Amino acid sequence: MMINNSGNILLVEDDNNQRDIIRTILEKEGYYVEDADTGKKALDLLKSNTFDVVLTDLRLPDIDGTDILKEVKNQNKISQVIIITAFGSIPSAVEATKLGAFYYLEKPFEKDQLLLVIKNAMSQVRLLKDNIMLKDQLTSKFQLDNIVGAHKRMEELYKIVKRIAPTNSTVIIYGESGTGKELFAKSIHYNSPRKNKPFFAINCAAIPETLLESELFGYEKGAFTGALTRHIGLFEQANGSTLFLDEIGDLTLGTQAKLLRAIQEKEIRRLGGNETIKLDVRIIAATNKKLDEEIKKGNFREDLYYRLNVIAFSIPPLRERITDIPLLAEHFLKKLNDSEKVKKTLFNDALKLLMGYSWPGNVRQLESIIERAYVMCDGPIIDIEHIPEEVKQVSLKKLSHEINIPDEGIDFEAVEKELIKKAYIKAEGKVSVAARLLNMSYDRLWFKLKKMKEKGEIF
Repeated sequence: MMINNSGNILLVEDDNNQRDIIRTILEKEGYYVEDADTGKKALDLLKSNTFDVVLTDLRLPDIDGTDILKEVKNQNKISQVIIITAFGSIPSAVEATKLGAFYYLEKPFEKDQLLLVIKNAMSQVRLLKDNIMLKDQLTSKFQLDNIVGAHKRMEELYKIVKRIAPTNSTVIIYGESGTGKELFAKSIHYNSPRKNKPFFAINCAAIPETLLESELFGYEKGAFTGALTRHIGLFEQANGSTLFLDEIGDLTLGTQAKLLRAIQEKEIRRLGGNETIKLDVRIIAATNKKLDEEIKKGNFREDLYYRLNVIAFSIPPLRERITDIPLLAEHFLKKLNDSEKVKKTLFNDALKLLMGYSWPGNVRQLESIIERAYVMCDGPIIDIEHIPEEVKQVSLKKLSHEINIPDEGIDFEAVEKELIKKAYIKAEGKVSVAARLLNMSYDRLWFKLKKMKEKGEIF
């Protein structure tokens, strides 16, 4: 079957003249059309082809048009079926729309009417295709493979997420700001049976208490001054899906009580409303606070804590998994390189500075630093000079504390030359091996060796 940019149509009509007229109209509009004069021929074509739109007469000599409709819907959820019917069969056509038909056309119909219905059906097909593509992209984007980290603690988290994702259990994620709590929450959602529904999220610390309740539970028209229309809250929007409550440790005690009831009873009421709305919402919460300590301080409800703390895990800060910094830096650089013409790499000395930093802003801060260095670098190599001063100062200070320097000072150049000699000898003259021992780039070591050889300092 040919693939046509305008769309592919199967026309099922037993009246030869009517079939020829409709086919001519559709082909002049750029559609690819295959036709059948019986239901059996149509079913045979459907077995080996997928059509965007099936335009079928309701009354056929061998089978009913609803049988074709059922076959199309059994095959896929994208193709749209338009029923052609005579006046006396309108009740049957209406019934067909209840079974999933996109529309029904009553004979005789005008050319413009036909083309408008076909155009609308094609728009619906494209929309469904785009939605499926978007869901596939989201699923791919938030696969566990895309959470970067090879540290042992990260590997343990991957196992936990894979185990809990298929369940409906409430989850709470602990971790400092910038560690990737929302990314883990999305990975849980997009690897769960709820993945075909949108992921909903709210930062509880970013919204005033007076507005937060409205955002979570919604409100009825006239519930308060300014409530001019009904507003559907996030709990109701997330019905059948996942709701991520970030920074839940910042909720006031009053909001905590209402949240507890929603989770416990699995129902809500909009502000100003009397209707009880039953819900099926999976809750994933996150916080950078220690909730057990907040309970002792009287800042967090113990009963809500136990409702949330069904499954809990902590994401380690970046300073506790510095071996992941090269992987993360490479990951962020790849994203930037993919969007730009100039491809850039990170020099080893610059990477050493990054690994010596404490990263109070965690992974989010590292990503910002890499992007800044990328922008500030004119050439293909990101070096020390492109790393922000605050990172350099902390890293160099840390390195200076790790090296014992005598009161009389040291000859830095002499020490460097001595280390190069020892590495060169240990590597049996292989520059690449010596560079690895010194954690230095091949080009930089080769340049220093060349200078030393010219001065007769090494042979």
